[in-house]
Amino acid sequence: MLTITAIIKTKDGYADTMRQALLEVADNVQKNESDTVGFFISEDPQSPGTFTTYERFTDQAAMDAHNNSDVVARFFGIAQPILDGEVTLLTCEEISTKA
Repeated sequence: MLTITAIIKTKDGYADTMRQALLEVADNVQKNESDTVGFFISEDPQSPGTFTTYERFTDQAAMDAHNNSDVVARFFGIAQPILDGEVTLLTCEEISTKA
């Protein structure tokens, strides 16, 4: 299982915009990406506008299909101008899980 963890920080005043953009990606994943086995979004209650995503993929092809999708491209089009710094991304191989 391959995973991506992202830390996304928005400029002040743009938390709602980022939240909606992330939820649109999540909706697309649920409806159209059977090989994306998990897509989790969290927001730091102590720092509104700071989000994390945790994404689980069956294999590299599934990860590539997600990352190269139109909805992810649209997300980055919305997100890019409202980011507060770079997105931190970790791409990993899952070594343990509790289901």
